[in-house]
Amino acid sequence: MTVDIRIIRAGQMYRYYLRQTVVGDGRRPARTPLREAQEQAGVPAGRWMGRGLAVLGLTPGEEVTEAQLRNLFGERGRHPYADRIEVDRLARGESPKKAFKAGALGRRVTVTGVDFVFRPQPTIYLLWALGDEETRHAIEAAHERAIERVLAWIEDEVAVIRYGKDGIHRDRPPGGLVAARFRHYEARSGRPLLHDHLLLSVKGQRLDGKWGSIHTTALHENTVAASALYNEIVAAEVCEALGLATEPRTVTPRRRPVMEIAGVPHELTRWTARRSDQIAACLEGLEHEYVTAVDDDGEPKFLPVVSERARAKLNQIAARKTRPPKQKTQPLAQLRAWWKTSAILTSGVAVDIINSLLEHARAAAAAIRARVSSVVDIALAAVDVTATVFVMNDGGRFHRRHLLAEARRHLALVLRGRRRDPGLDDQIVAAAIATHCLDISEPKTSRGLEPGYRLYTARWALSDLPARRRPPTPAPDPDRHPPADPDAPAAPRHPDQKAGEWEIPRLPLNHDRAVLAGAVVQEELRTTTATAVRDRAYDVVAHQQAAMPEQLFAPPAADPEHDDQEPEPGRREAIDLTALRALRESRTDVEALDLTAERLRHLQDAFAKTADASRVRADRYAEQDDADEVHPVRQGDQQAHRPQEPGPHRGREVGH
Repeated sequence: MTVDIRIIRAGQMYRYYLRQTVVGDGRRPARTPLREAQEQAGVPAGRWMGRGLAVLGLTPGEEVTEAQLRNLFGERGRHPYADRIEVDRLARGESPKKAFKAGALGRRVTVTGVDFVFRPQPTIYLLWALGDEETRHAIEAAHERAIERVLAWIEDEVAVIRYGKDGIHRDRPPGGLVAARFRHYEARSGRPLLHDHLLLSVKGQRLDGKWGSIHTTALHENTVAASALYNEIVAAEVCEALGLATEPRTVTPRRRPVMEIAGVPHELTRWTARRSDQIAACLEGLEHEYVTAVDDDGEPKFLPVVSERARAKLNQIAARKTRPPKQKTQPLAQLRAWWKTSAILTSGVAVDIINSLLEHARAAAAAIRARVSSVVDIALAAVDVTATVFVMNDGGRFHRRHLLAEARRHLALVLRGRRRDPGLDDQIVAAAIATHCLDISEPKTSRGLEPGYRLYTARWALSDLPARRRPPTPAPDPDRHPPADPDAPAAPRHPDQKAGEWEIPRLPLNHDRAVLAGAVVQEELRTTTATAVRDRAYDVVAHQQAAMPEQLFAPPAADPEHDDQEPEPGRREAIDLTALRALRESRTDVEALDLTAERLRHLQDAFAKTADASRVRADRYAEQDDADEVHPVRQGDQQAHRPQEPGPHRGREVGH
């Protein structure tokens, strides 16, 4: 994601934000005024944003002062001008207690705000760092407009104030929210990284005029949708302003592609990824420790295989362990000169390409716009979005916010940097819910009745899918390989190999199984139910979606004349790729699908191999049942890594 969220607490505001964040993540000298420290660091002053500024006597774009930050975020939610208000009340003869209360915004709180960090895709801030001044200003303006749009969406659709017993009353803040934005230019590694910290206050006015606190759980739950909206808007704004286009690129193998500016060399993106290489190296060691860890009784502390959820947690730990200390900030002009010199010397990209990066990107955009249309078919987009969300969420259950985030990703892929009509993402979500989703909500509270917390699953029948058994978990043997498949027996380790020198067993990613099924489901529904759009000119853009893997294993039709013959030994069941090939031959953006002939052969072999392994495991464990004695896994550790289901009180997006 390109939007991160972090809680701001009153004490943390002094320890971290007022010392470092407000001055470009550098170290603020003691007793140095805020504006002077920002000038020394070469970063601009913070600016106020949000529709709630008028109530507090502030204006959009006004400079943020240290006293205002201290009152609103550091003093447990006081008015930005609380000092002035208190002095005026004391001058009128009011008691100190009443004067102090007059400067408060409702009840005092410990969590005073949230920190949203907005950063564009690497190809965008590479153009910003290596381009001319006109390009830099255009990208910064697009970046600011995207943040404004996301904040407006949060004010209108996400932010709620809970009050009453058990938070039974929930109001949208009619006056809007208040936020302070601070811009930074570089990452901890010294590489370019345009990003803004948006410090969003939790204080907002209710419909009755009283001040309440924004429900931060709702902000966490919608962070993925906010990130997708920001990515879509900033790419469209940059492409429209500079004449560019986007293309899907696979950054992490076997994961969903991301939309980047076409024409920017991959080597330049790798040049900015010094931290990624450090994290990857540390992650490998953490994964080995995870699968081989045992407790005092010699039993496995965790699962003997790295799940996707565990991999994400370990990645966060690796990022913290490899986090370098902050460097002294420098003026932007000096940084831009250093970045260009470093890119020329160390990136491996030709000098003429770096000096004319914008022209190369415009040439690539012209080729894409001439070949790829930007027609959004809502009916097919609804299928694409539902299929993806259904698989990527554990248990196949999801909320509206999951569909909304995926709809925005779909639009970014289809439009390739073009602006879209307002509300198109909501139209896709509405079509998906009405046509392909089944409401399975069983609310126990009034909150479960709200549209944003309704629980859905796909309407497609899954009764014909074979039930997959979870095999017993054996204790790890230090002298044997951890199995590449949790169901497969461990292979002996070579005597010359040390711990950690073999492949870490990892569960397959959901998205690795998702390359074919979205296109197959689309084609099936198009030929059976979507007769209204069958003859319409459209692009089928299925960016490696998935349904359950068993749906891809179509057995060959039985021959009645040779029905009594034994199957050939070693013969694999083929995947039915008829619908997929039909899509490739029709008006399909092959580049977006990334389905070359070699890729198709690789996928067919991979899925056929998985089918064989599934049948072998099913036969083996159908006979075993509970006959074998195994070492149990501790209940607490097993539960910590069991896939969790999305529910109305989950604080994070599940499966995205």
